[in-house]
Amino acid sequence: MKATNESGDSKPEGSAGETCGAFAQRVLDAESDAIRRIVVDDAFDAAVRTVIEAAEQGGSLVVSGLGKSGHIGQKLSATFASTGTPSHFLNPVEAVHGDLGRIRAGDAVLLLSYSGNTGEVVDLAELLRPDGVPLIALVGPSGSDLERVASVTLHVGDITEACSNELAPSSSTTAMLALGDALALTVSRQRRFTADQFAKYHPGGGLGRQLTPITDAMRFKVGDNLPLIHESMPLPKAFKLAQPADPTLRRAGALVVVDDAGKLAGVFTDGDLRRLAFRGGGALDVPVGDVMTRDPRCLQDDAFVRDAVRLIRQMRIDEVPVVDGEHKPVGLIDIQDLVALKVIDG
Repeated sequence: MKATNESGDSKPEGSAGETCGAFAQRVLDAESDAIRRIVVDDAFDAAVRTVIEAAEQGGSLVVSGLGKSGHIGQKLSATFASTGTPSHFLNPVEAVHGDLGRIRAGDAVLLLSYSGNTGEVVDLAELLRPDGVPLIALVGPSGSDLERVASVTLHVGDITEACSNELAPSSSTTAMLALGDALALTVSRQRRFTADQFAKYHPGGGLGRQLTPITDAMRFKVGDNLPLIHESMPLPKAFKLAQPADPTLRRAGALVVVDDAGKLAGVFTDGDLRRLAFRGGGALDVPVGDVMTRDPRCLQDDAFVRDAVRLIRQMRIDEVPVVDGEHKPVGLIDIQDLVALKVIDG
């Protein structure tokens, strides 16, 4: 049976009046504290070097663990692989039944066991040690069998689990995941893994779309369907020039304006036109340069879609000019391009 407090929150009987929300907060606090107590020491640097040396020799990082640690290990292996370090997961039980052949000369092995005494993981380490395979152990407290066998040992410390019975792996696995992520991302940083390389490993899904080169996403391109407007051109003439020859095609939502050197000088948006029209009188018959927004925010042509998403959300604008290394416009990306890619809501 369940009871409810005055606010309607449910709470299991026997919880001494603690609401579900309060207990959940304690779980989160406990797991956060477990991460904050991790000490990064010289062993971490040694582990980074071990992984990098294996990768530079053409080897892989083989990750192994059993039970919940095995699940964490699979995630860490995927993180290493997606950030430029070849990696695969090896079940320690299957390893001793024929899968040891997955470990090659030049590989390094990351072994996870919070207790450091998981028999199957320790057995795997003892089988590999005589062959000189570099072994990195990721464990809880010091003094375990796995630490004795390993080349390098990373500790998350002696952790009290967050569950009510202090038994279910929770705080310990969170800490192991965090330290493993720190190792993977440090290795990636030291190997100078770039955003371009990351994009090659993530061609699909929302992440892949975010990493699309901006020049591939923009519809309006200089020399194709985006004329450049000199800042001295009268506004009516500029809009006439910007109108596509094919009336069924959509005009860009902004005029891209350049100076005498052909560099981006400003933009004049449809919103600017509406505001100008409200002034009345002969205000429309003026040079574009007199009414445009000067020095607008823009993106370099080596940027990604994610950069456009960030800028459009931050500045609350609909169009962003794209320029080359000489600050000359090459195109224009607008919010509808991002809607079409499903990286931003329409």
